[in-house]
Amino acid sequence: MRNKPPYPLASVDNALRLLEVLRDRGRIRVSDAADELGVARSTAHRLLAMLAYRNFAIQDESRGYIAGPALAVSSVGGSPTLQQFRRATLPFMEALCSQVGETVNLMVRVGTQTRFLATVESAQLLHVGDRQGAVLAAHKSSGGKALLAALSEDELRYLYLVKDTGKAGRAGPSIGGRGQQEPVDGATNVLLSEEFQDLMRELHLVRQRGYALNQEATESGVSAIGRRLIARSLHQVGALSISVPSARLPASRVEVLAEALRAATDAAEAAFEN
Repeated sequence: MRNKPPYPLASVDNALRLLEVLRDRGRIRVSDAADELGVARSTAHRLLAMLAYRNFAIQDESRGYIAGPALAVSSVGGSPTLQQFRRATLPFMEALCSQVGETVNLMVRVGTQTRFLATVESAQLLHVGDRQGAVLAAHKSSGGKALLAALSEDELRYLYLVKDTGKAGRAGPSIGGRGQQEPVDGATNVLLSEEFQDLMRELHLVRQRGYALNQEATESGVSAIGRRLIARSLHQVGALSISVPSARLPASRVEVLAEALRAATDAAEAAFEN
């Protein structure tokens, strides 16, 4: 039997109850959430909006809320070396943020998704905010594409075009971006064949130029440049990205930021060699 805490936090409890509803039912409307919790619609709306902000919920076309990617993604935070990876990378992220004046992120790949481990926010009034804890599709995020580009075509097919097993392959972060692949529960055919071929062509460009671009693929008005980062001494691999309001990323600035990102990842990798 579970005992209720002596000093329960109603807002936290309500948010957790909504997570249970999303997990079990898959979809909920604001009015249903208000009835479920016994709160005002405005309160239910604020709770669902916060869950959406942290990727635990997504608002669909009919303005209901469905379970978000953060409810499905596998855990990556338990490894002590992953925490060391985050801490050791932060000084390079801070230096890069100061140099370019834009928000810098560290992420790792979890199967077909990328999870943001850390963010250093730009001090500019208009800037991309904190993404720590966010989960995005790897084939759309700049860091995710930089990590996918390290995989072979066979590994990419395993991740995105599994048909017969009823499982989708998922690989954790590791040196070289490959990791140990193991079948886990998930949707089959993550991408259609035509989408997969488009992704293959884009990853070829990523390999050629040494960085990946996300031009408003995950959020309107936000673009990003990403590059893979290998920490050999910790047996970890991730990616750094520079997130920029699209209005501040004309074509002439892309190479400037890409070069700064390249120097930062090179410096970080050199530190991880020791």
